[in-house]
Amino acid sequence: MAAVRDRLPEGRYGRRPEASADRRLRVAAAVLGGLALVGTALGGWWYVSGNSVGGDVISFTVVSDSEVRAELQVYKDAGQTAVCTLRSQGADQAEVGRRDVTVRAHGSTVDTVVTLRTTARGTTAELIGCSAAHRP
Repeated sequence: MAAVRDRLPEGRYGRRPEASADRRLRVAAAVLGGLALVGTALGGWWYVSGNSVGGDVISFTVVSDSEVRAELQVYKDAGQTAVCTLRSQGADQAEVGRRDVTVRAHGSTVDTVVTLRTTARGTTAELIGCSAAHRP
């Protein structure tokens, strides 16, 4: 009868990794993964809660070669002052007008009509962004 071995022959397949080194590697990977998850969650929370002001251009009308009128809807906290930047571009995609609009109304959703003066015929009215006004 042939003898059955319980272990592999010594030196034939290299050293067996130590269990404690393997355990340390797994713990380090778990800690780093946890830190990455917490960092991502905090970054997302900071990004979402950092700017409580937003807006949309509902519609726009090209009035003349030097004027574009836009209907702007701003979302903000009641009583908060917001500053929104709008721009208009010409047919060649060059910027032909830009304006910062301050919205001081007390409501949380404010509709306003903004007139952009342009240096050439504008073909768009685009909201670049809105932010809370900083108080001095």
